[in-house]
Amino acid sequence: MGTSPADGTVMADLPLECPKCHGRMHVGYILERGHGDRRAAAAWIEGAPEKSFWQGLKTTGRQVFETRTWRCERCGLLESYARAEFVE
Repeated sequence: MGTSPADGTVMADLPLECPKCHGRMHVGYILERGHGDRRAAAAWIEGAPEKSFWQGLKTTGRQVFETRTWRCERCGLLESYARAEFVE
């Protein structure tokens, strides 16, 4: 578990209870499928999307954070976070 430099919280401080129905939250990720069925966790990219002829979207020179998503077992609410500690 890493510490977020922005607010001092650790992974355990992220939601364990749904803010909508108070059900239990479970950590996971949103699957992205790329060329050749390449699989990866979704990422948050800084700025507005810009088209790229070769890559689909430009990401060069932008901050990229892998995300983690919590899902409520009761109502299905998804809540995603993009934090520095998720970067591989």
